[in-house]
This record gives sequence, structure tokens and C-alpha cells, in this order.
Amino acid sequence: MSAKKILIVDDSKVVLHALTMLLENNGYLVVTAEDGSQGVNSARKEQPDLILLDVSFPADVGFDGGVAWDGFLILDWLKRLDQSHSAPVIIITGGDPFEYQQKAEAAGVVGIFQKPIDNDQLLMAIQETLGDASVKQV
Repeated sequence: MSAKKILIVDDSKVVLHALTMLLENNGYLVVTAEDGSQGVNSARKEQPDLILLDVSFPADVGFDGGVAWDGFLILDWLKRLDQSHSAPVIIITGGDPFEYQQKAEAAGVVGIFQKPIDNDQLLMAIQETLGDASVKQV
């Protein structure tokens, strides 16, 4: 059985590093992206089994004054550009998760976690979503 691949899309290098270490230590392959365009490209190229997606991103100044990426715009792009692969998505946010609840449910998001993230709860949600009870917990 091969390791499941998880894409983490977050503009915080600290969050990317912490979640990468957590997931790799628990037997997952990890791919990271720091902005919306990287996230969409990585999802299309890497075909992850699950996506951990931040909601808030700074404007992408590389695109004529800044595209206001957010997690829901990224989800919309993924759905429109890649109909053949739909990895489950768990939102990770520094904001109030209740603010995003209805929009997340409508987008088919499987869970929302507020930063700082409870690692044990996140791992349980990932394992439940992927149906992977064999992953070790550290």
C-alpha cells in the first residue's frame, strides 16, 4: 500500500513546515504551495488524495495588481479546471470557522480547523476522510 499524498496550501511558511513535519512523521507524502496559483497547479500536477487549504491569502502581486485569492476561489478553480479528480478538502483557518461554515458545506469541504490546529484532531479527521486507519500516530 502506497502512502497517501496530502497537499497543504497556506501562505505561512511556519504552518507549512509544522504540518509537513506532522504529516510526514505519520506516514503521509506531503506537497506544499504558498499561494492560490501554486495550489491549483500543484493539485492538478500532483493529484493529491486530500488537500489542507487555508482560507485567507495576501493578494498575488504577480498578476496585474493582485488577484485576491482565497480558499474558496482556489476550490472553484480546482472544480472548473480538473473535473477528473476531486480530492477531499479540509479548511485550515486563522479566522472564525463558523464564518465559513455555510460556504464550506456548499463547496463540499469535509472539515474546518481553526489555527492553532489540534494535531490529534486533524490526524483523526484525515484518517477518517481517507479511510486510512493504518497510519501511525506519533
